[in-house]
Amino acid sequence: MSALDDPTDANLAPSIADAPAGVSDHLIAAGAFSEGERNAVYRAIETRRDVRDQFRSDPLPEDLVRRLLQAAHSAPSVGFMQPWNFILIRQPETRERVWQAFHQANEEACAMFEGDRRAQYQRLKLEGIRKAPLSICITCDTTRGGPVVLGRTHNPATDVYSTVCAVQNLWLAARAEGVGVGWVSIFHEEAIKTILGIPEHVKIVAWLCVGYVDELYDMPELSVKGWRDRLPLDRLIFEECWQDGEEP
Repeated sequence: MSALDDPTDANLAPSIADAPAGVSDHLIAAGAFSEGERNAVYRAIETRRDVRDQFRSDPLPEDLVRRLLQAAHSAPSVGFMQPWNFILIRQPETRERVWQAFHQANEEACAMFEGDRRAQYQRLKLEGIRKAPLSICITCDTTRGGPVVLGRTHNPATDVYSTVCAVQNLWLAARAEGVGVGWVSIFHEEAIKTILGIPEHVKIVAWLCVGYVDELYDMPELSVKGWRDRLPLDRLIFEECWQDGEEP
């Protein structure tokens, strides 16, 4: 009998003993990944990029799209609420209507910057909605799970936080699959809701442009193009309490 099969094993006995009846059947060993598996996880995290313009037009295989959605659906959620839905948009006509809504908002955003910053903003290419063969609108149903959700009683925004976890899962899975993802956030939510027929109580969390890419930047594109650099981690870590200092 192996250690995994032996309920008297020192590493497993405490958790099994404390588990409610029947739950112990679902417990598995919580060991570290192999070095190769760990490296793959960290590589996906460190090389994930927000793709703005470099999409190929060839469609993604359905089984690959399903894997990405399954990864997103495996995200943690407050009270196991699973508040997300995934609206897949492939039709060029729909994507063009969304691009028009984006374009209007993007012009408004551009006007908020001044001088060189505005010119720099205008040079950024944001063409994923038109170029990527697939867009995924990820939403958050604020009513799912009923009026009282475990863990959400004192912070109702945790349903949105949960949905963002689903976005990140999809993004990392896409990186592992050689698929690029770009997150579009510049639009008026009501405009997109009207186009897609999304109910009032459902929030749009992310519009993702998804497609194959041949190349990725070796660092975030906004850093490459001089918009903003990555902050040093040490300036963001506090011990025990908030620490005043230079604003990052």
